[in-house]
Amino acid sequence: MGTPRFTPEFKEEAVRQITERGYSVAEVSDRLGVSAHSLYNWLRAIKPDNSEQHARDLLEAKSEILKLRAQLKRTEEEQDILKKAARHARLNLRFINKYCALSGA
Repeated sequence: MGTPRFTPEFKEEAVRQITERGYSVAEVSDRLGVSAHSLYNWLRAIKPDNSEQHARDLLEAKSEILKLRAQLKRTEEEQDILKKAARHARLNLRFINKYCALSGA
């Protein structure tokens, strides 16, 4: 007896059970009477190659990281400016209070 032949529909349904329904390869293999090796081959053949999509996603993520780092740097610079301005305002206020106390006003 030769190797069993499976229809493309059967293969797609087996792959769908793994990819969409969340069953493990071992579960589908036992339930359908198909070797795990065959299932892995079907997965590889039917599932689209995601390497290009993965590369695009990675490029987008890197771009987003660079943009967020630049935004963080600007925000930190603005915060430093505000801290310096507040320190300067406190010094001016101390000077005014000291001058008023000395002049008796």
